[in-house]
Amino acid sequence: MLKVESKYYIYNREQLLKKYNNKFVVIKGKKVIGSYNSREEARNETLKKEELGTFLIEHCKEKIIK
Repeated sequence: MLKVESKYYIYNREQLLKKYNNKFVVIKGKKVIGSYNSREEARNETLKKEELGTFLIEHCKEKIIK
């Protein structure tokens, strides 16, 4: 279940927000391997080089508090 990637995103969220605000970032291991404008674009482009299930896609945005 991509625990390493999830932890990387959580621990580095603030820094990632500064660099990739409102982008869909692709994380593999402890590294951002791409950023895209949509989840579909992130998935399609990453699948050209990486195997499904080996990377995480996160929407890098501020949390909305209601």
